[in-house]
Amino acid sequence: MKTIKSILLAIGVVFTTSVSAQVLSSNVVLPEGAVVYSLPSTTISVKVTAEHESFVAGPYAMYAQKYLGIQARQNSGSTYTVKEVEMTPYIEADEEISAAVNLSSAKSASANFLNLCAQGLIITSDSYTGKPVNWRFQSQAGAESFIAASGENITKTSTTLYKSVSKAGELQRVPVQQSEVVQMSVEQKAAQTAELIFKLRQKRLDIITGDTDATFDGEAMQAVINEINRLEEAYLSMFLGTSVYDQQTAIFDVIPTASNAKQIYIAFRLSDTEGLLPSTNVQGRPFVLELQIPNGKSVGQTNIDEAAMSTKGRVAYRKPLTVIAKLKDGSKEIMQSRMPVYQLGKIMSFPLETAINK
Repeated sequence: MKTIKSILLAIGVVFTTSVSAQVLSSNVVLPEGAVVYSLPSTTISVKVTAEHESFVAGPYAMYAQKYLGIQARQNSGSTYTVKEVEMTPYIEADEEISAAVNLSSAKSASANFLNLCAQGLIITSDSYTGKPVNWRFQSQAGAESFIAASGENITKTSTTLYKSVSKAGELQRVPVQQSEVVQMSVEQKAAQTAELIFKLRQKRLDIITGDTDATFDGEAMQAVINEINRLEEAYLSMFLGTSVYDQQTAIFDVIPTASNAKQIYIAFRLSDTEGLLPSTNVQGRPFVLELQIPNGKSVGQTNIDEAAMSTKGRVAYRKPLTVIAKLKDGSKEIMQSRMPVYQLGKIMSFPLETAINK
């Protein structure tokens, strides 16, 4: 076992021969045999999975109600929705309060010290519970996902003109039809695509009901129906648009502090354009973590000086405060969980030379 972290090797205190512990506060060399430990601190890890939709509106969206009788979104854009949240408390060494203890030769001291470690009331200074941090960035949908309807892009228009013709010495206006080829308008293309959709639906109905001259066996009929469905879906996307979905996952850490009177923290933020963001990025709306203190209990405010006074001939430890952790999106509560938070609890002490009951 590593005795001490390098950062703590330069911090120490002078010990007597009896069992005692002291909060480290001065740069003196540690005597040989001293054990450095820290008080535990809780970090709340929030793992969030958000679904990202990248939507591209169809070119005929504004004509969907007119020709198909359905509503269609007309504006392209991206949206993020929180799909899954996990909250997990992790125990780490509190860097603000470290102590050293000399277990001397007392048999019960070492056993009691290890017992406190096993219960999590104290923690070795180099302890850390690692956790993975993963990001998955979104993909983008493009307008190239649309296909063109299998129809003509041009149409014929007729215009009535008049010319003067001399008959029996009189001038008369005679109508003349003139045709020309012009490019179809967007609405005309939409109408043509809608007509193809209705033809596909009618053809599918004819095949299913047997009202057709063609004969299909089981596999052939299924293949034809699948192809009709594919074409219908492709043509409908010209009106309804197309979406690409993917997920983004991130882990955010919240470290509660006893000095926070309201015990309200911004866990993370969510933006419709950037997705999951840390609490410091104000571009997204905040998701708030609220730690609710049970009735009749209070947050421990023991400072370092009080902790040092409690360790004369004893070992200091920290008793956690169990809170109700609530994660909220505005006024909507997403989830809640009970969890112990060590740094909100009180610092207490225990005489290590107390005999162990057998």
